[in-house]
Amino acid sequence: MLDKILADVDAVLKQFDAESSSVQDEKQLDALRVEFLGRKGKLTGFFKLLGSLSTEDKPALGQKINVAKAHILERIASLAQAFKEQAAKGARVDVTLPGNDIFLGRLHPLMQVLDEIKDIFKGMGFTIEMGPEVESDYYNFEALNVPADHPSRDLQDTFYLANKLLLRTHTSPVQIRTMERMPPPVRMIAPGRCFRNDTPDATHSPMFHQVEGLVVDEGVSFADLRGVLLAFMRKMFGPQTEIRFRPSFFPFTEPSAEYDVTCILCAGKGCRVCKDSGWLEISGAGMVDPAVFGFVDYDSEKYSGYAFGMGVERIAMIKYQIGDIRVFYENDVRFLNQF
Repeated sequence: MLDKILADVDAVLKQFDAESSSVQDEKQLDALRVEFLGRKGKLTGFFKLLGSLSTEDKPALGQKINVAKAHILERIASLAQAFKEQAAKGARVDVTLPGNDIFLGRLHPLMQVLDEIKDIFKGMGFTIEMGPEVESDYYNFEALNVPADHPSRDLQDTFYLANKLLLRTHTSPVQIRTMERMPPPVRMIAPGRCFRNDTPDATHSPMFHQVEGLVVDEGVSFADLRGVLLAFMRKMFGPQTEIRFRPSFFPFTEPSAEYDVTCILCAGKGCRVCKDSGWLEISGAGMVDPAVFGFVDYDSEKYSGYAFGMGVERIAMIKYQIGDIRVFYENDVRFLNQF
């Protein structure tokens, strides 16, 4: 019985050699592999006969099958390599065809504007300070003269997290962290992402970018604040730009003001965008409230300072004449390719 089975293995191996000599491509080669080594393959079937043999005969058949299998695998691998080399030789490159265009990435328009803002302020001697986006209630509110029962908290829909943490609603906490770390003079801006629980619309987004500015030194006045903001706006929007202040209230500045710039569309003459006022609102500013200095151990009798803020999206919308903040976050390549 063993002799017959061994002869049958030789016959299968001979059949494989004959069929493999006529294989023309990788598809036929794979079919040949399945025919002989697949789960129901001609050589695979001999493994099932091992159980019917005696203990003395099993090694002889097992060795015979393994040698045959190794031969088949080696032949298949050799043919596969030959087909690949043949395909490579047959492949031709038409050197007259034009090359593929290389797509060059670019910064998002918001990042372009943010970089421009930072460059302008660095040119005026401001340092750039960064802080965490996940803040404590102390830095985001209390140290900015906004206690727990202060009504101004109702104006900011805050994303609260566990353990009295929150997503910062402005970058003003960086001002406190910076003043804790260094004595006056301070001349810094704090750019970064902020978060408020706003419903997205043409002018609001739950995530936005803000730049806060702070200057603290001896003899700092509101006139200094106006001069810095005017210089920045003229650098950003052109030398014809003017600014104006309107009285307002912020718990961390006193006096406080909202500031506007000349409408760049109508040059201050009045149009639909500026609602015929000739002005476009930017953000808020003011002199640092002495109570804030108390949280960082600054001598309010010796030092004074001013602070200001601006939304990067707001600046970009004015600069690029965009009417809806949401287009910055829709990832529409047709829009992004304009910048």
